Amino acid sequence: MADESGSVTVPGADDGQPQGRRARRGRRGRKDKKQRPFWQELPILLVIAAVIAALMVTFVGRPYVIPSQSMEPTLHGCAGCTGDRIYVQKLSYYWGDPKPGDVVVFVGPDSWNTHYRSIRSDNPVVRGVQNFFSFFGLVPPDENDLVKRVIAVGGQTVECCDEQGRVLVDGKPLDEPYVEDDFPWVPGQKNASYPVGRVFGPITVPEGNLWVMGDNRNESADSRAHVGDELQGTVPVDNVRGKAVFKIWPPGRIGPVRAQDPQTN
Repeated sequence: MADESGSVTVPGADDGQPQGRRARRGRRGRKDKKQRPFWQELPILLVIAAVIAALMVTFVGRPYVIPSQSMEPTLHGCAGCTGDRIYVQKLSYYWGDPKPGDVVVFVGPDSWNTHYRSIRSDNPVVRGVQNFFSFFGLVPPDENDLVKRVIAVGGQTVECCDEQGRVLVDGKPLDEPYVEDDFPWVPGQKNASYPVGRVFGPITVPEGNLWVMGDNRNESADSRAHVGDELQGTVPVDNVRGKAVFKIWPPGRIGPVRAQDPQTN
């Protein structure tokens, strides 16, 4: 405040003690405030980590395990080998739909789930614990999650084959260097239909749906195996959980999962 002479004074600025002594006393006072022991802070840190993990799993992406050989050699899952662990991100499909060549994880439509058995325990307590940890990405979700490559999208017509045995989309042959172990093809002769041969279609993919196939063609029960269902073997875009972008395990297989559009050749 101002005194009668017009000068400004600060309350407490002159209490008869040297300024250095006041500063030392202030530092001692701050040191007297004890930090919490780590064991008291640990629960708070765990809750924060759990919330972050749940948000990541819900909105960003999560890991999945490849249990079958249908995507060999792109993704390993052969009998007796260590199945690839892949990271599947969701962000790409917030602003657009899957594109031809994307490797996607999706929930199988009804006709794809006839052989699926729940991976949850029959014990209600254990099942509850499994469901809880699944929310944080530590346990797989209890659903029939499959991984395939997008071949055609809504409005396109897919079939096989041309004279060279190639899959056609809207009458144009695809370039598919990723394909492994396809059924035999005899040029100029009658060839067998799937599942003992390549021939299928033509199928026009409904809008909002996808035609998907495995890279390991004769080991993949993909869209071709379900053409008799109400969706003609296609998968709704709404069933897609995300895009496979990276192999995270085992160490010798760590690396990106590349999308390769077969319709650009």
